Amino acid sequence: MEQAIKTPRTASTARPVTSASGRFIRLGTASMLTNPDGPFINLSRLNLAKYSQKPNLSRTLFEYIFHHENDVKNALDLAAQATEHAQFKDWWWKVQLGKCYYRLGLYREAEKQFRSALNHQEIVDTYLYLAKVYQRLDQPITALNLFKQGLDHFPGEVTLLTGIARIHEEMNNISSATEYYRDVLKQDNTHVEAIACIGSNHFYTDQPEIALRFYRRLLQMGVYNCQLYNNLGLCCFYAQQYDMTLSSFERALALSTSDEEQADVWYNIGHVAVGIADLTLAYQCFKLALAFNNDHAEAYNNLAVLELRKGRVEQSKAFLQTAASLASHMYEPHFNLSILSEKIGDLQSSYTAAQKAEDAFPEHVDTQQLLKQLRVHFAAI
Repeated sequence: MEQAIKTPRTASTARPVTSASGRFIRLGTASMLTNPDGPFINLSRLNLAKYSQKPNLSRTLFEYIFHHENDVKNALDLAAQATEHAQFKDWWWKVQLGKCYYRLGLYREAEKQFRSALNHQEIVDTYLYLAKVYQRLDQPITALNLFKQGLDHFPGEVTLLTGIARIHEEMNNISSATEYYRDVLKQDNTHVEAIACIGSNHFYTDQPEIALRFYRRLLQMGVYNCQLYNNLGLCCFYAQQYDMTLSSFERALALSTSDEEQADVWYNIGHVAVGIADLTLAYQCFKLALAFNNDHAEAYNNLAVLELRKGRVEQSKAFLQTAASLASHMYEPHFNLSILSEKIGDLQSSYTAAQKAEDAFPEHVDTQQLLKQLRVHFAAI
């Protein structure tokens, strides 16, 4: 075919024609020719208006431009012209327009296209794309309602149930998220994300033995990564299965692919060391966690407590201030700093830190008692 394009002959005859006719043939098709050293298709030379009128070719061409070349502008032009050629009745092109608008950050335009596509054809993917738009617009309730509307048309659809569970989890509504993840497992009992999230919920509700069953199920399914062995090590430790704890953490360290993962594993090993009262090992583990990730606020907090046990007050205070500045959402560094400041007689700093701890965790009883003591002391002064 390439030889036919390059020679000034027509496909119907072997008779030589004028050079002008050969040039016209080449102009029409040169943009679709492959060059060994260049791109597969030269997008700058494409006549999008011509290809948009060929339904079979235009869809393949759009997917190539959008997914392979990542040229959103040309993809948007092609989709707009193809939609117009289809008299605005083709749902597929409306979805592609919405994807282009979403990639360009034009969320309201994307919402209009996805809504219009749903009016033409109910498709699960369209519900998922539209929900992504609402999540980017910070409208989680609208996204939840949309997912539930999708479930009315597609009962038991795993992707829609997973979307609802994720939104509940992001809104810190863990009990509802767990219920939806259970519904996911009723439809697909090999869903890795659902098994992992339910296991995590059991661990944080003080049921490490049940969490261990879920993580072992993942291991049986062939999941083999640092995070899984890290969680297995923690579950084994809190379920008092000490024979498996350190071997799981060793496997997690061997499988870690980044400094952040190594830092988290060493931090958890430090927790195990504190649990068995080996404070020297704990100190070394928290130091290693900070060596891999210098912004690990939890390690700073725990290291400060160990430093205080050694009598190094200034070092401990510096670590606590660092932890508080790195993670203002945590109440522990603020509370520990408040206790430390109160012991060394700096009542004003103690009161300020205790107030920050109360903002982070209003139900913390020890913080409330400390604030009450400080207020009594200030009233006496």
